[in-house]
Amino acid sequence: MNEFDLIARYFAPLAGEGAFGLTDDAAVIPPRPGHDLVVTTDTIMEGVDFFAFDPPDTVAKKALRVNLSDLTAKGAVPSHYLLSLMLPPSIASGWLEAFSGGLAEDQALFGIALLGGDTGRTEGPLTISVTAFGHVPSGGMIRRSGARPGDAVYVTGLIGASAGGLAIFKREKHVLPEAERDALVARYRVPEPPVSFARDLRAIASAAVDVSDGLVADLGQIASASGVAITVEGEAIPLPPSLRAWWGDSAIPRAATSGDDYQTAFTGRPGLSGPFTRIGTVTAGEGVKLLIAGREAALPRTGYRHF
Repeated sequence: MNEFDLIARYFAPLAGEGAFGLTDDAAVIPPRPGHDLVVTTDTIMEGVDFFAFDPPDTVAKKALRVNLSDLTAKGAVPSHYLLSLMLPPSIASGWLEAFSGGLAEDQALFGIALLGGDTGRTEGPLTISVTAFGHVPSGGMIRRSGARPGDAVYVTGLIGASAGGLAIFKREKHVLPEAERDALVARYRVPEPPVSFARDLRAIASAAVDVSDGLVADLGQIASASGVAITVEGEAIPLPPSLRAWWGDSAIPRAATSGDDYQTAFTGRPGLSGPFTRIGTVTAGEGVKLLIAGREAALPRTGYRHF
C-alpha cells in the first residue's frame, strides 16, 4: 500500500482532536487557558534501543513512553504526540497492525492522542521518532536548575531493571528463575515511567530529570544546571533483588550507570514520603559522587553516551 493508505488504515484511527483524521498537512492543539505547553522529542532505532525480534506492540510502547518519561519529569500531563516512521522493506502489514495496536493501548492508558507525523522508506534500520506534548499550569514546569544545598535526592521506581533485561538479550550468563528473567526483559522492552506522579511532583520537587542515560549521569545534569553537588548513597538505590543476586558487588555501580530506566529523579526538602526512595543529598560544590560502603566509587563511566 502507499503512504496514504498506510496512514488511513493504521494511524488515522488513533487521531485525536485537532488532527483532522490525519488528512491535512498540519494539526491544531486546542489551547488550555492557564497552562503552558511542554514539548519533548526522542528517537529510538532498531539495534540500538530495541531488537528486530521484539514484539511490535512493545516497540510502539517504548517509543511513546520514553517521551512520557520526559514530560513526567517536567510535571506535565501528556495530551498529544507526533509520530514519524522510517520503515525498511521488511516491515509488513502484520507488524504495522500490532504496532498501531500497542499505540492504541497506551493512548487509552495515558490519555494521549496522535496528532500526525511522517512516514518514509529507508534501507537502514527501522527508526521511530515521537514528539510529545503535555500541559502544566502556567510557570509550573519543573526544571533541572532548582536544586539547592540541603535538599534531599529521590528517585521513583526501580533502577537497573532495564539494564538487566539488555544483559539477558546479550546472553550474559545467569541462573535467574524464569519469572525474574522475564520481569527484567519486560522492563527493557516496555518502560514504566511514573506518568501519574507528574501532578504530585510539581508540589514537592525543586528540580527533576528523567533517568534515561543512567542515574549518575542524569543527576549530573541537575548538579550542573543548579550549580550544586550531589552525593548518592549507593545502598539506598532501589535495585531489583534479582540484580543484587546476579551481579553481586557490581550491582550498584552497574545499575546506577546504565540507561533505559525511564524513572524520575528529583530533589526536594528532606523528609518527603511517597512512591519514591530517598537516595542522596544536595550540597555546595559540583558533580555527583556515588558512595558505596561509605567510600566514593570509581566509575569508568557515569552513563550511556550517544556519541
